[in-house]
Amino acid sequence: MDDDALMRGRVYGADHDDPESGRRPGRVYRELVAGPLDGLLLDVTGWSREDLADGASLATEIGSYGAGGHAHYGPRAGDPRHWDWEGDSA
Repeated sequence: MDDDALMRGRVYGADHDDPESGRRPGRVYRELVAGPLDGLLLDVTGWSREDLADGASLATEIGSYGAGGHAHYGPRAGDPRHWDWEGDSA
């Protein structure tokens, strides 16, 4: 299995060595599309409607700014279960 296939279905923030790094029952997820976190799931359980509408700025070391950088994702129009990459920032 290649690295891309390994990351698909893994939850953002889960340890890459954790054999249970995927979906868990009773949780709500959004799939991140494109950008440095493409294919990862974001656990949004308990988020308010406003927070879900705003999207998220997620810390990542693999974005344009390296360590300390953030990747920005927001809900896709007409398909809010998928969040599209909107860019990176320091």
